[in-house]
Amino acid sequence: MGVALDERGHLMLPVSPAAYEALLRTARRPRRAAWSNDGGRTWVEAQCGEAKVTPDRNAECRYSGSAELVGVPVGRDGINTVATQVRLWQGIAGPRMDTEWIPAGVYVVDRARRTRHGATVDLLGLEDAIRSASFPTTRTIGPDTAAGVVPALVGEALPNAPVSWRGGVDRGTTVPRFVVDEDRWQALSTGTDSSGSKTGIAAALGGEIFADARGVITLAPVPTLADPVVWRIPYGVAMVEPAEEQSAEGLVNVWAISGDGGDGAPAVGPVYVWDDDPNSLTFAGPDPIEDPLAPQRLGLTGVRLRVERYSSPLITSTAQAYAVGRAKLADSLGVQSSLSFTAVCHPGLEPGDVVDVEVRPGEWQRHIIDSCPYELGAASMSCTTRTTARRLT
Repeated sequence: MGVALDERGHLMLPVSPAAYEALLRTARRPRRAAWSNDGGRTWVEAQCGEAKVTPDRNAECRYSGSAELVGVPVGRDGINTVATQVRLWQGIAGPRMDTEWIPAGVYVVDRARRTRHGATVDLLGLEDAIRSASFPTTRTIGPDTAAGVVPALVGEALPNAPVSWRGGVDRGTTVPRFVVDEDRWQALSTGTDSSGSKTGIAAALGGEIFADARGVITLAPVPTLADPVVWRIPYGVAMVEPAEEQSAEGLVNVWAISGDGGDGAPAVGPVYVWDDDPNSLTFAGPDPIEDPLAPQRLGLTGVRLRVERYSSPLITSTAQAYAVGRAKLADSLGVQSSLSFTAVCHPGLEPGDVVDVEVRPGEWQRHIIDSCPYELGAASMSCTTRTTARRLT
């Protein structure tokens, strides 16, 4: 099985400067599809009618979608819900340039309906193939490095599937021995065992796991607003009528992280990670652990603590515990202030990318893309984002 190391972090899919300029003007947007019944070793091109993709960082399958495939057979030797994988691309064709094809997901077929012209399919990302390949009996995993464990668990469900490690996730981290009842995907991502202990490997690495737009199983760090900005979206040019919303759901500004495998080895932690930015509305104070009265003493009347604990037997070092805490904090601070907007359709944009959005003339905000669904061939797309609310100074 292929294993790749990808240092690009959270950056949008590659789009050439010429294609980007065409996006903002009069580009044609052809669409393309292909299907395979042999696990992706060979692909058959198919004419693609209407199609929609939904990249969503909060969904268990990061990419889902639907498509009309024209002129394809249906059944054992054609499109079916047992063996078929489907690939989609969005094309960009500007003046005096060849069509540039941007990956728009690799999928398994969740539902197929025969039509007069071929088939209409509902699609789920490759995570679904891993999710459905539950362990037939209780499995003991490890000890081994993450680079040894993850590709093996993925490869049993998706033979020869490549696994990519983006910069910031340590593939050399030791995964101690643990037991999984049945759910393969939860063991890889954010699951718990029958006793309630957190046993998700990606979460214990301070990262997340997903199938990206190319169909590559990817382990990446949790995105933060400190990541590079991939797109600046001006008001009135690439955005129309932004809709802003705030919510306290899922808001945590202090995390206590610990690890105890229950095997006699010394327990790790707890270590504490909190929002220490005085300009943040979720500022937890200078030191809510050792000096909880500091806000009262300093007259910081707006400080309010929202505390959560996370413990996993897969956390085996203090450094790993801090990495998990920083990832948890990045996620739990970023849900409180969201933005929905309509922009020119940029098929290179991925969930987790950081954008600067001009929400009102002269007022720019930095956001993390949560979802960016679009119809293949459409000129616009709708995006939902998150950011950390900050005090204006």
